[in-house]
Amino acid sequence: MAPTILVVGATGNTGRSVAETLPKLLKANTALSDHRIIALTRSLDNPIAQKLTKLPGVEVLEKNWVDITADWLREHDVVRAFIASHNEPTQFAEESTFHHAALKAGVKYVVRISTTAANVGPDCDAYYPRTHWAIEALLSTPEYSNLQWTSLQPNVFSSLYLSTAAELIKQYRRTGKQETLRLMASEDAPVGIIDPNEVGIVAARLLSQGDTAVAAHNKAKYVLNGPEDITGRQIVHMVESYIGAKVNDVSYKDLTFIDGLANQLGPRQPKNVILSIKQAPVTAWEGKCTASTTSKQVLELAAPKRTPAEVLRTMLEE
Repeated sequence: MAPTILVVGATGNTGRSVAETLPKLLKANTALSDHRIIALTRSLDNPIAQKLTKLPGVEVLEKNWVDITADWLREHDVVRAFIASHNEPTQFAEESTFHHAALKAGVKYVVRISTTAANVGPDCDAYYPRTHWAIEALLSTPEYSNLQWTSLQPNVFSSLYLSTAAELIKQYRRTGKQETLRLMASEDAPVGIIDPNEVGIVAARLLSQGDTAVAAHNKAKYVLNGPEDITGRQIVHMVESYIGAKVNDVSYKDLTFIDGLANQLGPRQPKNVILSIKQAPVTAWEGKCTASTTSKQVLELAAPKRTPAEVLRTMLEE
């Protein structure tokens, strides 16, 4: 069996572009041209999964990644892997189990998706950045020295940051009416939001490197932002340019959608844990998440190019 690069979450925000980008990169790299790609999906009926099946050198398998074992990795001769985990309260248990299986199976290199660099630490008020810190700390221990890894710490995804702006524009085009524009952004703080597809491209670049280059990226934590900053006020101006009218009502730093998430939980779910997500954007509001913080290695591998204006335009075409 050919050595395999595994893409976990191949139909997700970042995994899709990893699966789409890797075949071209492997074809150009003679040292890895014999490697195959397995893209995991929880449903082969997923439209994105169906598109991935048409890519040369990509095999799409239906499997929930949390069920992956060391035996399964050995059976499929997985030597490198990409993982973009969920950020639910069970993340540490499930993602660390994956890395443990990778270690035991002799996987050589893993690229994982973390979260906003300014939040990753043991004392972040939001719960999931602490989880990412804990996973990176786990991988940094001597016990995991045989598993090389790189952790990508992307800023907030532009598709999420601009979603309410796109919704208001579409609604106005349909009805001529406006609801309150609820923005996660603060009015004035510049934030280097990033297209998740470009995060996946960086991951694919890393996964397609030769062994010497991989070693140079081992244990690295890279910060990823888009090419330019945007403020909440600038988002409002973009909306106004599309609808040809003044936005009547804006709610900045609006995180009411998180209340909705918490209210959907069952009685035994940790509501206070989910509500802590409201603390995640604080570092952005404090000006700590600008485009200038992008790691130079990211700029060398595949500098992000998609501006907020370009992303919003694409969202409106969907």
